[in-house]
Amino acid sequence: MRGQPQQFDPRQNMRTGDFEIFYYRDAAPGPVAIHHHDFYEVYFFLSGQVEYRVEGSVYRLEPGDVLLISPMELHQPLIQPNRESYERVVLWINRTYLEQLSTGEVSLTQCFDCTRPGHNNLLRPTDMDRTGISARLQELTREAHSTDYGAALWAASSIVQLMVELNRMALRPAKIENTENERTLVSQVLDYIGEHYDESISLDSLAQQFYVSKFHLSHAFRQSVGASLYHYIQLKRLLIARQMLRNGVSPGAVCQSCGFGDYANFYRAFRSKYGASPREYLADACRQQSPP
Repeated sequence: MRGQPQQFDPRQNMRTGDFEIFYYRDAAPGPVAIHHHDFYEVYFFLSGQVEYRVEGSVYRLEPGDVLLISPMELHQPLIQPNRESYERVVLWINRTYLEQLSTGEVSLTQCFDCTRPGHNNLLRPTDMDRTGISARLQELTREAHSTDYGAALWAASSIVQLMVELNRMALRPAKIENTENERTLVSQVLDYIGEHYDESISLDSLAQQFYVSKFHLSHAFRQSVGASLYHYIQLKRLLIARQMLRNGVSPGAVCQSCGFGDYANFYRAFRSKYGASPREYLADACRQQSPP
């Protein structure tokens, strides 16, 4: 990628309706907390020394790699000090916008589908694929900041071409494994939380479940994930709760299904994280999905 890098923006919410694209190059980047967001993310890695955690998998990135991250996945870059700058292009795409660009025969969101057999967050393009991806992203960056005639249409065309290329790559048989070749303690705990988030989970219960001391589990989890067990479990529950509300489920049913214990705890946690009450979020989601 060429061009002037942007100053890193730590926000995790979109300010525009359809998409946002960023080109970053940092000499000494700080740590990034584990997080999630309500849009699709395409992450094009250019240089540096980075491992990337997506849910229970850790990927060691090589220049030219592409990560595909869906709205339902907690993720975090694990950046190692290196002489080389940390350089990447990050594309955020609104869910509804990408669905509108799809057709009845071609879904541009298929490559993000975590339930698809053989799904992998990491794509390792060939030299030819990498050239095409880079060209589409440069076009998109140019048109996103252009006031020329047809800029929005050209940008949409670039996104369609990019997503068709990425979906074609994702559908090819590939053998890219995560860094954790063995089932580590933290990976097992992450999988357990993903399957039992609707139950009562505590540090004590997890330590008993995996036959380790509370101190060892707490230390290993924070060192690997960059967040406490309590914070991670809360994030996972809130992520699923928001998706259920988006699908029209009542706040009371969501609270019972996500393991918050009581509605007051759910209300406080949701409002603190998203700036709206569960009922306000549900009403807003219904308005957005209603036909004009």
